[in-house]
Amino acid sequence: MGKGFECDINNKVVVITGAGGIICGGIAEELAALGAKVALLDLNLAAAEAVAERIRADGKVAKAYEANVLQKDSLSAVREAMLAELGACDILINGAGGNSPRATTENEYCELGKEYAKDFFSLDESGVRFVFDLNFLGTFLPTQTFAKDMLGKSGCSILNISSMNAFTPLTKIPAYSGAKAAVSNFTEWLAVHFAKAGIRVNAIAPGFFVTNQNRGLLYSADGAPTPRTDKILAATPMGRFGEIKELMGAVKLLLSESEASFITGVVLPIDGGFSAYSGV
Repeated sequence: MGKGFECDINNKVVVITGAGGIICGGIAEELAALGAKVALLDLNLAAAEAVAERIRADGKVAKAYEANVLQKDSLSAVREAMLAELGACDILINGAGGNSPRATTENEYCELGKEYAKDFFSLDESGVRFVFDLNFLGTFLPTQTFAKDMLGKSGCSILNISSMNAFTPLTKIPAYSGAKAAVSNFTEWLAVHFAKAGIRVNAIAPGFFVTNQNRGLLYSADGAPTPRTDKILAATPMGRFGEIKELMGAVKLLLSESEASFITGVVLPIDGGFSAYSGV
């Protein structure tokens, strides 16, 4: 019998953007438990620090940094601080992203004779630009900043957080869906670009997980599921939301040099079958 699965990231420096959130905070804790030294980057320093404190309480290494993924100077300052405090980046997880009400329509369909307060034609241009920048540039700029420290080293990789929206866009959120499609495409581009420099680049595409950002859309104030939740679960063959721990196997596989050394350029859906379901 062969050896069991091994995620060989002990003592590696892992940079995680959006690390104050539920998904990336959970990833940070999982990787720290495996011996990684984790740099938690978030615009909300207090949220990142709360995750870092939990990691340090378990005797592991974590440092929180305030960072704006849309500002190169902010990221460069974090990189310089990290070089002195943790060391150079070995693994980058681009997790910062999200949607905005300013880029969300009220209606699913454009139906003749019906008017809505917030339809496609009234979407705020600045809101659309913000969502696209947050997801795409928020992946592009950290990669520019931290990938330079991976060149020529062994065991280095980048993991982007895409979405099943990138395969099949959801109604009402055109900017978010388009931006995540761009993240998936960029993942493939980077995988080719860095293939001869020793950096693997992959992505996970989570389906529906309950997070701080979407909780209000999925459940009403009294905890009852919203109509959108009913539609989501009806379109998810497994019939439920995912749990954060169910992302971890894919994350550890894709980051493991010993287990995934020939895997690059993939976008792996983790969505209970949502992206595979035609509806009939």
